[in-house]
Amino acid sequence: MSILDPVELARDLIRRPSVTPKDEGAIGVLEAALKPHGFVAHRLGFEAPGTTRIENLYAKVAGDRPGKNLCFAGHTDVVPPGRVDAWKVDPFAAQVIDGELYGRGAADMKSAIAAFAAAAARFVKKRDGKFAGAISLLITGDEEGPAVNGTKPVLNWLKEQGEKLDACIVGEPTNPMKLGEMAKIGRRGSFTGRLTVHGIQGHTAYPHLADNPIHRLGSMIAALTEPLDHGSAHFPATTLQFATVDVGNPANNVIPAEAKAVFNARFNDHYTAASLEAEIRRRLDEVGGHYDLTCECSGESFLTPPGPLSDLLVAAVKAETGLMPELSTTGGTSDARFIKDFCPVIEFGLAGSTMHKVDERVPVADIEALSRIYERVLDSYFDA
Repeated sequence: MSILDPVELARDLIRRPSVTPKDEGAIGVLEAALKPHGFVAHRLGFEAPGTTRIENLYAKVAGDRPGKNLCFAGHTDVVPPGRVDAWKVDPFAAQVIDGELYGRGAADMKSAIAAFAAAAARFVKKRDGKFAGAISLLITGDEEGPAVNGTKPVLNWLKEQGEKLDACIVGEPTNPMKLGEMAKIGRRGSFTGRLTVHGIQGHTAYPHLADNPIHRLGSMIAALTEPLDHGSAHFPATTLQFATVDVGNPANNVIPAEAKAVFNARFNDHYTAASLEAEIRRRLDEVGGHYDLTCECSGESFLTPPGPLSDLLVAAVKAETGLMPELSTTGGTSDARFIKDFCPVIEFGLAGSTMHKVDERVPVADIEALSRIYERVLDSYFDA
């Protein structure tokens, strides 16, 4: 049985232009790479009403006796490459130039998937399959999109099958600039509000006969952008940013009947989505007037407190890179927001400085080092 090369597997995955919701064979590439190493694979397709069917994969290799299941989670879908002619090379050719692997998904996060797959294959081979427990991969094709046909339904499927996860590592690109700088032990929640302020249309020369919603919206914006908190032990302060303000009024002598705005808050563990909405409505009510607010939350804030899982990862990173990674909760959301309901979860992958950009790339040496870090984690986890 040949050794699974993480760099070559990453290149094979990048060559599949799996822009959400397309798979283009990416899941099949990974499945074919894993099966010779003892993994039993389940292809899982889901299609919520009004959406496109998404391919997912749950693959597991078991040791010679019962024990804990360490899962690696990630996504094979990628964002669009943008203008292809702006790239130094074809974004799906997976070329290596001056020691760096170029391609859409190189950082986020096909290389991390390849690194873990190779680490697991090496671990199983050197142990000759003799370890207590199992290693699994939960891979989705719906992380960059709506995330309704991916990790969440896969987790529900696992629950229905009686399959238990004991710990999970998500291979998102957590390091700002250099491998070993940062791991994520939690994420802020993401809350979006769509605000419509109602007024009375009228002539700008006769404002006493109208009610200008723009002026009230301005006061509401000021009220909502006052600090919501000052952070907590593991989280920065909650932030609320307005993304757009729209009136749609082409005339300069007409007071409009309504004004709209959209905002997004990234909230810490001081709030739940419900309590944050209550605070937002309280502030809006203080301004007063007629308004409508619709809210949506794509994920609550969560934290895996520092403990056994983070200790294993930190030790592995330090042994391989000499760096002590910061345990952080910064950044956006990830599928860890679903996994945290099933088991302790931590995120660690490559540097994310080029993710979603033109000429996305990672050093080949970092892919190999990341694979060794994951293998160290496996050794420690199953020796504990």
